[in-house]
Amino acid sequence: MKYFRGIIIFQLFISIAWFGFGQNQNSADSLKLIYESGHYENELEILAALARDETNPDESLKYADILIEKASEETDGKYLVEAYLNKGYAYSSKGDFYGAINSFFKTIELSKKHQPKQPVARYYITVADAYASLDDRMEAEKYYREHIPSLSESEDAKSLAIALLNAGDNAFHLKDYDLALDRLEKSEVLFSKLEEPVVLAPALIKGNRGMIYTDLGEHEKAKQLLQEALDILEDNPFPPASSMYLLYLAQIASVDKDYKMAFKLAHEGLESATAYGLKKEMSKANEKLHELHNAIGNSDSAMIYYKRYINLKESIINAQTSNKIASLTNNFRFEQQKAETVKAQQTQKIILISSVIVLVLLGLLAFGLFRRNQFIRKTNIIIERERNRSDHLLKNILPAETAKELKDHGRVKAKRFDSVSVLFTDFKGFTLHAEHLSPEDLVTSVDFYFTRFDKIVEKYGLEKIKTVGDSYMCAGGLPFPEPNHAEKIVLAAMDMVEFVENSKKLNDDNQTRFDIRIGISSGPVVAGVVGNKKFAYDIWGDTVNCASRMEYYSEVGEINISETTHELVEDKFVFESRGEIDVKN
Repeated sequence: MKYFRGIIIFQLFISIAWFGFGQNQNSADSLKLIYESGHYENELEILAALARDETNPDESLKYADILIEKASEETDGKYLVEAYLNKGYAYSSKGDFYGAINSFFKTIELSKKHQPKQPVARYYITVADAYASLDDRMEAEKYYREHIPSLSESEDAKSLAIALLNAGDNAFHLKDYDLALDRLEKSEVLFSKLEEPVVLAPALIKGNRGMIYTDLGEHEKAKQLLQEALDILEDNPFPPASSMYLLYLAQIASVDKDYKMAFKLAHEGLESATAYGLKKEMSKANEKLHELHNAIGNSDSAMIYYKRYINLKESIINAQTSNKIASLTNNFRFEQQKAETVKAQQTQKIILISSVIVLVLLGLLAFGLFRRNQFIRKTNIIIERERNRSDHLLKNILPAETAKELKDHGRVKAKRFDSVSVLFTDFKGFTLHAEHLSPEDLVTSVDFYFTRFDKIVEKYGLEKIKTVGDSYMCAGGLPFPEPNHAEKIVLAAMDMVEFVENSKKLNDDNQTRFDIRIGISSGPVVAGVVGNKKFAYDIWGDTVNCASRMEYYSEVGEINISETTHELVEDKFVFESRGEIDVKN
């Protein structure tokens, strides 16, 4: 599929209906030669065939637009309906589901106008498929439930089989597993009776059942079905399905603690999705790799995949597209209602007068509701802005997890952390300088250093605890356990020493500069929030006391660490032993 592009496991109706049922590039190439020669009897028929058979969606759109222009004056609207239908399929293949929905609604409108006796259920199913492709599952389910019964009454068994397969996939995403399995079973029966088999149908039915049984915890049955589906897809490639089935096998392997196999399958799924630019499958694969790295304690790699997952997820459907689709849906429904109203006015003049009166009353009511909603909206904006401001202030005072606990429960439980590293800093001669500096200069000097220390702490993922006078205190390994907290806090201390030394050399404005001492110790602490008005997140324990003593007995421009910290990082840095020193308490 040279021009295959998409953003999710393509709904079978959209992808196969266009790529599998109608397309024939050899036929399209022959038709191009005929069309360009000008030797044909029915130009509209040639254009309709080109729009249907062309495998390049851009080319298909081109011929569909030409057909729309040429067929605008036709009486029965046959070619207009076909042009907009194929235009919808082409937009779908490009991942432009806004354009697809627009085209499918136009198909329905024209079919009702020009071919009132022709069933339109198949066209409504294409709308359902497009909404499912946009992950608007509830809207898709509404269209499936409303129009599959009508499609069942037609003789189009192939369209019904595909609609049931897609509707089964939609029910799976809504976690209605019984409905999903029922729809897949009915679809399988219909596919088996077709004279012209759909080669991908068995793979997708098996694979989708495998996903359902994975969610239900029946992993052996799921593994067998998913593997059978992948075996079929080796001969009949369909990258979106292959990628998703590999990720579900990876999920089963991770549950079984077979992480080597889980990583292999997840990477295969990511490679398959990446090769075809399938953003949703790429997003799912990165999410799975994030979960796997987290499971084995590889937090750095987990964060890399998590960021990729979020970026891909946000790029799939932006707010502008969602608003356009919502507006399109409302406009379509309004146009339908308007057409029905006009028809009623032509036959019932008495209803016209009543309708006008009702519309006036509704207009007044709508205006009142509009003014009320405007007031509520503005009030909610103000409330939300103030809530965000208070949340921001709270998160600046407390760790994010602690702030959330305080908001949810009104209090914070003290927690014990078995392995934490604590750092204290102190400026030499600060008290003496403070006696001779103005308050403004004193605060400016301290802020100069502590602002930089805050950035260093953030850089290494540490937690600032507090400042007392000229002393700065931070910790690593909380509020979330961190296996290499000692290494990160030593690196942060080295950055602080380097910054202090450089600030003495690069002092163009002749501000007061200090020398620094740093002390670090590691071990268990207890953390919690004290007070009920001016909240303060603090930590207690011998580790804190020892870190303070390490700073007190440190030397200018040096980092003094305790034995417990040394044991954690002795293979990471070069140290100089100071021998035994008497330390208070």
